[in-house]
Amino acid sequence: MVFTPDEPDTPSLKIQEALDARDALAAALSRAGVQLPAMDIRTPWQDDREGETRYALVHLGVCSAPVAHALATVILNGLAR
Repeated sequence: MVFTPDEPDTPSLKIQEALDARDALAAALSRAGVQLPAMDIRTPWQDDREGETRYALVHLGVCSAPVAHALATVILNGLAR
């Protein structure tokens, strides 16, 4: 389930925290030359406690093999510092 910040039933602080994390990760990856094509925000409970979200997850989606290799290179380069 994908949520946007303007949905009235979503607990805004938890969703906003996940949105901020997603945006920070996307910006950092972009600076490193890596773009994940489908990052979004999800909550794992669709029908548990209606209207209550315990936390939100940054879903990184899927990517091509070249993007996965680029991401691995960026991570290894960061570890080498």
